[in-house]
Amino acid sequence: MSGWLAGLLLQVAALAVFVCMDTLLKVLTAFYAVPQLMWARFLFSLIAVALLFRLTMGRLPWRSRAPWLQAWRSLMLAGANLMFSSALPYLPLADATAIGFASPLLTVALAAVWLRERVSPRRWAGVAIGLAGVMVALRPPFLTGAEPPHWAAVLPLGTACMFAVYQILTRKLASIDDPRTTILHTGFAGCVVTTLVQPFFWTWPPALDWPLLVLLGLFGALGHGLLVLAYARAPVSLLAPLSYTQLLWASLSGILVFGDWPDGWTLLGGLVIALGGILVALPDRKPA
Repeated sequence: MSGWLAGLLLQVAALAVFVCMDTLLKVLTAFYAVPQLMWARFLFSLIAVALLFRLTMGRLPWRSRAPWLQAWRSLMLAGANLMFSSALPYLPLADATAIGFASPLLTVALAAVWLRERVSPRRWAGVAIGLAGVMVALRPPFLTGAEPPHWAAVLPLGTACMFAVYQILTRKLASIDDPRTTILHTGFAGCVVTTLVQPFFWTWPPALDWPLLVLLGLFGALGHGLLVLAYARAPVSLLAPLSYTQLLWASLSGILVFGDWPDGWTLLGGLVIALGGILVALPDRKPA
């Protein structure tokens, strides 16, 4: 299996795991403050990864050649998770996911500027079309004639910006550190920050809720571990558009778990975004 194909498959698997985590988060936001859920997500993720490496390697690959980049990456992920999770009590999962699809488009642009990856005019056109789809999913009043979107719709946009930086840093660190080191550092800074704020938000969970909080961390560890491995095998500009497949899983989860059927604007926006993603994902022709 080629490196790029392996990267594509790992990316798709990571996205499916992320939807499982988002679904569980949306369920738990009815009972716990978002910062407490983020604490559980990062703490148990860090514990799971540390135990795995300790058992399989006999040591923890902490040492990084770029510790400040690792910390920045972890904080970007923590901020992205916090903003997305804060939107879930107010927005259907499919809507929040669709709006957050600005992230892979921003990632392609950042890959061109920051990582100097070549992005063809066709891929830039795909980015523009995808952003138009995000605008449709936001349901602006001038387009739909309806009321302005809920204020929480801005939160997935913030998530998109932070996650785009996170993805770029993941790709950059792939050429600096061992992927296992990056996986281990993924939740460290987020764990430290969320632990410090727990006195302001803590609610003691009943015994039956602890396995769900642990599961949040396991989903996070698995999803981001797969993501790191994917970016170590394929360029950002190729992997980022695959994020659009997440809307399918989010829509299905919203229907089955919450009874939230995506409306026409969400579906139309998702289709336009997917069209832009296809344009970005198609391989460029090699000169004869």
